[in-house]
Amino acid sequence: MSAFGHNGGPPLGGVGWQRHCWGRARAALLPRMPLEVVRRRVARAAELGLDYRTYAGIRASTGRDVVALLFSTNALRMERKDVPPPERAAHLAAIRDCGTMVLAQSPHRAEEVARRLGLDAAAAPAPLARWAEARAAVLAASAAFPADGVVLIGAANYERAWAEAARLAAFLPESRVFMP
Repeated sequence: MSAFGHNGGPPLGGVGWQRHCWGRARAALLPRMPLEVVRRRVARAAELGLDYRTYAGIRASTGRDVVALLFSTNALRMERKDVPPPERAAHLAAIRDCGTMVLAQSPHRAEEVARRLGLDAAAAPAPLARWAEARAAVLAASAAFPADGVVLIGAANYERAWAEAARLAAFLPESRVFMP
């Protein structure tokens, strides 16, 4: 009697042969991208201020391009300041061909953050907001863009829950975006 899930066929041999078979099958499934497509995607990652590996992972998981970046004031390190540190402000200014927005967390007010940074800003949900409240606040902040094309950049674990609640394309910790 065969094990559960076994199709009753002959054994495939040793572990090395199985690894070889799986490797060949996987290689046959993966598309071969033309060099120009890879170059364009590397350039797009640079326009977004992301490394290629991060960008490619988001693109592969969603099946679409990143159309907007949503930063929390925590990720911008605006805890007690009215503006982000100069290196983070320069990073924001370098982003091209992409919507850029900020979720203003208390004590910041969205109107003040928008005025100071020259970006769209909205009030962030409370850190421990209910799922529906977090979803509504994040979707309202990014209403101009499809949710599966928006990436939330944050610094706290509860911000990851906001991205999940709103079904955004991804959540990136600020360390993946603002690399030295």
